[in-house]
Amino acid sequence: MPSFDIVSEVDKQEIRNAIDQVNKEVSTRFDFKGSDARVEQEDYKLTIYADDEFKLGQILDILMSKSAKRGIDVRCMDKGETEKITGNKVKQKITIKIGVETDLAKKIVKLIKDSKLKVQASIQGDTVRISGTKRDMLQDAIALIKKSITEFPLQFLNFRD
Repeated sequence: MPSFDIVSEVDKQEIRNAIDQVNKEVSTRFDFKGSDARVEQEDYKLTIYADDEFKLGQILDILMSKSAKRGIDVRCMDKGETEKITGNKVKQKITIKIGVETDLAKKIVKLIKDSKLKVQASIQGDTVRISGTKRDMLQDAIALIKKSITEFPLQFLNFRD
């Protein structure tokens, strides 16, 4: 029976490369001269350190542009609250969301069921598996999901015939 999986993945090495580019640019820019501005990575959690909120915003803009150039979808980055450390220094945590969350998975399953396509959707951990009798139906399901779900990046993997 033909099937495919809907997942949301981010390449950890590409994140590392983007962070390295951001830190290199921040260290060479004149407006950051003498400041303790940097981005640190711990697994899929990023922390931005800056001297003030304005510089934090600039680093965030650089991070978003470098990430987009490296093929990382910025919609999967969940920005936390800005926290004061000491004096004027601030930090902000960014969580990179991987996997299809339960709410989104339920929304996808409901979308498939309401569409009256002859395919079945099942939630399997942080992926959603779509299976059907014909390839054409699966391709229609992919088109429907791409058109309907725009708030979160999704990839379609393991297309089996």
